[in-house]
Order: sequence, then C-alpha cells, then structure tokens
Amino acid sequence: MNKVPSNVLSFATEKNLPVYLKFRDYWNHYMSINGGKKLDFATTKEDGTPISFSEKEDQMNSALKREILRVAQIQNFDEFALEQWATHPMVSWATFAVVSAMIDMILPESIIDSIGAYTEIRNIGWGDSAAFNVKPRDLFVVSKHGRGQRSVEARKQFNGQVTILPEMREISVQVSFYKVLAGLESLADFVAKAVRSIDVQVTIDAYDAFAAAMAALPTTATTGLRVSTGYTQADLVRLCQQVTAWNGGAKAVVLGTQLALVSVLPDDANYRYMLESDYVKIGYIRTAFGYDVMAMPQVADWTTPWGMKLSDDYLWIVSPSSQKLLKLVFEGNTLSNTSQPFQNSNLTQDATLWKSWGIGVATNATSAAINL
Repeated sequence: MNKVPSNVLSFATEKNLPVYLKFRDYWNHYMSINGGKKLDFATTKEDGTPISFSEKEDQMNSALKREILRVAQIQNFDEFALEQWATHPMVSWATFAVVSAMIDMILPESIIDSIGAYTEIRNIGWGDSAAFNVKPRDLFVVSKHGRGQRSVEARKQFNGQVTILPEMREISVQVSFYKVLAGLESLADFVAKAVRSIDVQVTIDAYDAFAAAMAALPTTATTGLRVSTGYTQADLVRLCQQVTAWNGGAKAVVLGTQLALVSVLPDDANYRYMLESDYVKIGYIRTAFGYDVMAMPQVADWTTPWGMKLSDDYLWIVSPSSQKLLKLVFEGNTLSNTSQPFQNSNLTQDATLWKSWGIGVATNATSAAINL
C-alpha cells in the first residue's frame, strides 16, 4: 500500500492492487535492462524458480488483460472468443483506462529518481493552480540599544508567492488491430514506453528550467555564486560553504553528469588511483572535501542525432534537504482518448494519452554553479 497514488488506489481497489504492484516490478526490471538504472525487482517466481524478463512480460500481459476485462465489467468472457471481445467499445475504453492508471502508478517514483535532488513534486486537481509561498531566508537584525529604551526599529518580513499553471501534453499512438489479434503487440511494453516518454519529457522540462535559473546566478569575484573561469578545488569548497551557510546549515551536495564529475579532484596532481577506488569503479568520487557528490542521469536530446540534453560543462551545488529550487505540479490524473479499429480504413486503433504538468522556480534556498 506504500507509495501508491490515491487515484490509482481508488481505481484499482485494494483487492485488485496486486496487478499494479506487479507492473511496478515489471517497470523496475524493464528500466534495469533498457534505462541503465539499478532498481529492485523480483528475480524468482513464487515457488523460488528463476524468472526471466520475457516470462515476466508474458505474465504481465496476461494480468493486464484480466484487469482490462474486470474494468470493462465483462462477466461472460468465455461465451465469445477474445477476437470478438477486442471489438467491444467497453474493452477499448477499459484498456486505456488501465494504461492511464499504470502510468500514474509509476511516473512519480520515476520522476523523483531523475530530478528529485532539485525538484519538489505536487499533485493537484483538475482546474486547480498551485501557489507556493516563499518565506524570506533573512534573519532579524540584532541591534545594540540603551538601557533606557523600550524598543528599537521594528523588523517585519513578508512572504513571496509563486503560482504555477499546468499545461496539457499529449502522446498520440497507433496500434494495429491485426497485431493485437495475433498477440504481436505487447501491452506491457507499450505502457512502459509511454511512462518512459513522459518521464524523459518532464526531466527535460525540469532541467531546462533548472539550467536557466543557475545561469542567472551572480558572478561577483570571491562572493558570487557562479564561477565561469573553470574548476578549482578552492572555488568548489568556497561555493559549498556558501550554499551550506546560506541554507541554514543544510549540507551542500555537488551535482553534475558523470563526465562533469570527473573534474572533481584535488588541485595537487600527486595522487594515485587504486583499482578498488570509487573513481575507478564509477568514474567519480562519491565524497569530495567533506561534501557528497551525486551523478545526474544523462538524458538523450531527441532533437539532435545522438545528442545529450544535460550539459557536461557544469557542476551545480544545491542543498536537497532545504527548499527545492524547482516545483513540479501534476494536474489531475492521466487521461486517454481512443478510437475504434473499424473507424480507420487500415484497421488501426488511435489512442491519445493526456498528461498535464507545469514547472517553475520557487525557492528561498541558495545554490551555486561552476562552469568547467
């Protein structure tokens, strides 16, 4: 029951929740193979025998079909062949209703893995907007005064407020009716790819907002929060100290792509790498000069052949335990709009998945950047 979105729980009910939990396991296995992420997933069946990904996909497709028929409220399934039920309008609706619930089941956790270090996520209802109060980080001035004075100049602080309005995004896909009948279309793989598509787009939107905010940081010598003259150990430690101090003691963390983090080394060149060291095993140092170092997963830039979205030229210093720099707002749940296969001359079924979100900068926390 833990980490299950409320809309998924109400849609599936506690009795039918295992199929959605099974899809979470399938997703973790899928991303461990296709996304390069180290996620936990089942490696054995209930009887203890090993289970492969292909076996798990077959089981997931069977479980999804049973859940679709349940949602479509088909009680007399054995009276007709599956090919006949596939043309039932309730089955078409139920298919993408279940797909939408699966997306909502996985998406929040997947997004947190990618951008959770600098992004706070909030879910709101349809037609709502999200207002974030930004409290001043300044402290009150402590004044000297005479023993015969009742008070000094009064101090008052005011909260700021940032409003984020979600925008609708859509994914339109086509499924071949004949391939569905022949069992050549994997519904489980389709849902996983839909989740991954939304995950990547949200990550790109968040990174663009994050990079733009960091590029606007001041570059004043010795006290600025952005260094544009290359990496030095002294600059990194200074910025980590500044970010930690100005965030009320919340420890700074160094972020960057794996390639960027290669630069986080002592200025002294007289060091050696042990074969068992983190630098050799993972390509960067996990802890440098008393501060944690975290690699940001790289994202493909689909607008450029073989391009990468995240810049390898920057190190970012943030305090994840303080107020997050970005706010990500999801509006409502995932919706779908489907057509019937016999409406199209080529017997394809069109489906559009709708997801609404908005991203904005709303924080009182301090952050810093180094241009390598």
